[in-house]
Order: sequence, then structure tokens, then C-alpha cells
Amino acid sequence: MGGFFGIASRKDCMLDVFFGVDYHSHLGTRRGGMAAWDEEIGLQRKIHNICNAPFRTKFEHIFEEMRGTSAIGCISDADPQPLLIRSNLGTYAICMTGVINNADELIDQFLSFSGGHFDSMTGGKINQTELLSALINQKSDFTEGIRFAQKSIRGTASILILTETGSLIVARDRIGRLPVAIGKSEDGYAAAFESFAFHKTGYEDVCELGPGEIVELTPTAMTQLSAPLKEKKICSFLWSYYGYPTSTYEGVNVEEMRYRNGAILAENDKAAGKDAPIDYVGGVPDSGTPHAIGYANRSGIPFARAFIKYTPTWSRSFMPASQTDRDKIAKMKQIPVNALIKGKNLLFVDDSIVRGTQLKETVDFLYESGAQSVHMRSACPPIMYACKYLNFSRSNSDMELIARRIIVELEGEDGLNYIAEYSDGTTERGQKLRQAICDRFHFASLEFQSLEGVIKAIGLNPCELCTYCWDGKE
Repeated sequence: MGGFFGIASRKDCMLDVFFGVDYHSHLGTRRGGMAAWDEEIGLQRKIHNICNAPFRTKFEHIFEEMRGTSAIGCISDADPQPLLIRSNLGTYAICMTGVINNADELIDQFLSFSGGHFDSMTGGKINQTELLSALINQKSDFTEGIRFAQKSIRGTASILILTETGSLIVARDRIGRLPVAIGKSEDGYAAAFESFAFHKTGYEDVCELGPGEIVELTPTAMTQLSAPLKEKKICSFLWSYYGYPTSTYEGVNVEEMRYRNGAILAENDKAAGKDAPIDYVGGVPDSGTPHAIGYANRSGIPFARAFIKYTPTWSRSFMPASQTDRDKIAKMKQIPVNALIKGKNLLFVDDSIVRGTQLKETVDFLYESGAQSVHMRSACPPIMYACKYLNFSRSNSDMELIARRIIVELEGEDGLNYIAEYSDGTTERGQKLRQAICDRFHFASLEFQSLEGVIKAIGLNPCELCTYCWDGKE
């Protein structure tokens, strides 16, 4: 995934941009970068690897190295950015969120007529932000260039550009899968993936950009360069998992959605007669916790934190390259509250079940700590398709997904023709899928939120939501 933040201001904005970018750290773990514009110095840029240390510690000396009244920054789970580009459009800094799935095709097209070249990384891979800039530079201005790039890209690209005059050019991806918010203060304008990032630095909401909308920000004005398109498909997983609890997208707060979602799960269990004796409801921390609070509030079963993640010194569990190392770190972070586990029947709500590897470690840990039974609920439907539009929770193959693997084990490749049935817990196939996962992970019971339940909890028109990872509909 990744996120970006930028400000065009009348005064030095480096401190605000530093904090604004840092507030996007939940969206990525690989690279952090900042670029600034100063009237005397011009454009400057710094990029750091943040795999083993957070953004804040890597950029704590940035105020000694850079200054500017306009600046942008990003957290990236992919390639280093922002990049500084010199082209027919001038010199500018650029960063993006999203993914370009047809990169090889676009690279070949560009090289076939341009006579140009790209800076190649290890293995011949091209930085996708550099490819994006090459597409933009084929036109005579930024607006036409961004339109051309977004039409050419199969995938998703929200774009933030800092020009050589200090203005920001901001574009939401063509179909609006990711959010872009604009804020205003007495000193200038801000743009962010997460609007709370500019709220904390003194900016008030102006608007959320529409799908494909492009604006230019200066310290004194916001100018629309391209009107929003009609079709919108914002990612539903924003609310289920990777959106921060304080975030609001399309007018819907993440934390409130998760409470509603958990309440719907509890209602579904009651309607289906799945009301085995439970002593405590808890969330798989951290993103499962608000879903569990909603479940507990609606069911009347006490909420409890039966184990706590020890986070002061442990790095984020998905950072190491090795799955074995990630699982080991995840297990080491889990500290039991034995009085809430031993001899208890526990129900946990997780935000999702993707591969299931760390979840199995968690359940084994709970039984080792004396749990009588561990029931599991997923706050979203079975994930059946690896996302091809974003690069946060992407899988390299659909067969990395536990639900897909179980289907093939149960019925062979022919079973993939019945994905809708397997997703539905009321069907025979759906019940077999859930029982097979229970057997593998030692769950006493398992249920998934329905697609209808997720959509109801979000509260937007279904046609405005991307649900591809669950139903395969583009």
C-alpha cells in the first residue's frame, strides 16, 4: 500500500510535513521519503529504508538537511520515492500510491519509440514511480500527462507532485479505489491519504477528491485542473483492515464501521443458532479489536483482552522477508493474561483470514495457555482473489489464500467454479470450507462476515465499493 502527504504554505512547512508523513506509517514498512521546495535552494529530496526502524527515527535530522515552504513525503511498501525528475515539464518531485500491473508492457512501448532508458534495479525491475513519470512526460502539461498515465495504467495510481515553483499537483486514482483528502489553514493547503494527518497539523477539511480528479495547490488557492469521473470503486478493505481507526473515507469513519460490523456478526451468529457458551469476546490485536467490541456490545458477552501485544521494542511482524521470522516475531509479541484464558471459552474476532499462518500460531498459543475452547470470527468474507489493484495485502498467487487452498484440497480445481457457494456459510460447500479450516487451525468454530454484512456496515452504495478480493467482480 503506502500513503502520501504534502503541503504548499506561506511559511516553512517541514515540521508539519514530517509529522503528516509519519501519520501514514501504518500503511507501509519499506521506504520513507520527503522532498521539499525552497525559493533559494529549489528542490531537495531524501529517501530512507524504514524496514528496521520507523520513519520518525530515520528522518529526525531532516530539519538540518532540508528546508522548504512546500514539501511532500510518502511511506511506501514498494519502490523508493519520491523521485526527482527533470523533463520537458520541468524539474519536479513525484510520488504515488497504488500499483502498475502492466509495467512490462508500458516499458516496452516507451522504449520502442523514445530512444530513452530507465534506471534498472536488481533483477531488471523498474521503479514504478519512474515509469509513471515517463508516461506523464509524454504530454505537454501535467494535467494531460496524468490523464494519459491513468488511462494507460492497469491498476491504481494516486499521484502527488511538487513542482519547481512550489505548487502541488494532486490526483486521485482514476476509479477512486484510494482516498485523497484536501485541507486548508490560514497559511496554505494540504493533501493527504489520511485526513487526520493534516487535522493534527492545524488544517481543516476542504474536500475529498473524486475519482480521477486533479487539483493544483498553492499557498493561496486550490484550482481544479480536471473534474472527477463518474465511476467510483473505493476499496472496502480500507474499513475492514488497513484504514486507521481515526480515519474517515467518503464520510464513513473506520472505527464506527468496525463496531457496526462486529454487531452484524453477532446478529448473524444468533440468527444461525451459533451461540455456544462463551466467557469472553476479544479481538485479534490490533485491527480485530473494534470488530470484537461491536460483537460484545451486541451479544452481551463481556469483552476482554486475553492477550496483549508487546510492541515497545518488537518490530512489526510482517516486516521480515522470511515468513518463518514473521511468525516467530508475532508469537514472541503475544503476552497472555492467564486469568482470562485458563479454563475459558473464548471467541476472537480477526479483521480477516488471508493465509492463516500467524492465526494458527495465535490459537495454539491460547490453547497452550490453558484455553478451554477458541472460536474464531472473521470480520470480512473469505478472501478468494489476490488483490490486483493495490500492493499492501497482495499475494503473489491466489493459491496463497487459505480459502482457495482448502477449496482445491476438498474438490480439486473444479471446486473453484463454486466460489460463491464456498463463501456462503449456509450452503453445504460453505460449511465444509469452514469445518476444514477449523480442523487445520484448531478452531472450536469459525464463521465469516457475509459480503452483505460488510456492505451494510460501511453504509455506501454497493456500486461504489470495490469487493474484488471477496467476489472477483471488477
